[in-house]
Amino acid sequence: MSVKSSILRHGRLAAGTALAAAVIAGGTIGVAAASTGDHPAAPAVAAQPPAAEQPPEGARATVKVDPNPAAPGGEVTITGDCGGGTGLKKVIGGYPGHEILKDLKIVDANPEAFKATAKLTTKIGDGVGPVLVDCGGEAGVTLLVTHTPPAGE
Repeated sequence: MSVKSSILRHGRLAAGTALAAAVIAGGTIGVAAASTGDHPAAPAVAAQPPAAEQPPEGARATVKVDPNPAAPGGEVTITGDCGGGTGLKKVIGGYPGHEILKDLKIVDANPEAFKATAKLTTKIGDGVGPVLVDCGGEAGVTLLVTHTPPAGE
């Protein structure tokens, strides 16, 4: 490479770098200048969208399991509301052939605030399983996370 071509190449590189710096500086100065002027009033917040539609009839019960996550062999409390159903009729944990709840007791079948207690089987490990409720015309489901505590705890 000749000295002349090296100078030209470095000159173009320097000119390109200077041009890029000028564009960036100009943009920054333009943004700063624009930000110092008067700002128009913020637009009014649009009206909230209509409330979310309810789940379909037959699936309006809500369910909560506490504690969640729970340890195998531990006791859990199942609470919720029947979402228009007649009252808590049944609680199912897991799925047929792989139930995760035992010693289930419906403490209060009140459709507005039901409560049940149960123990988790010890035959489960770490994972996730469904807890379903039948509320006499309405059903609900939530997920229960099971977690085996480390040895020694």
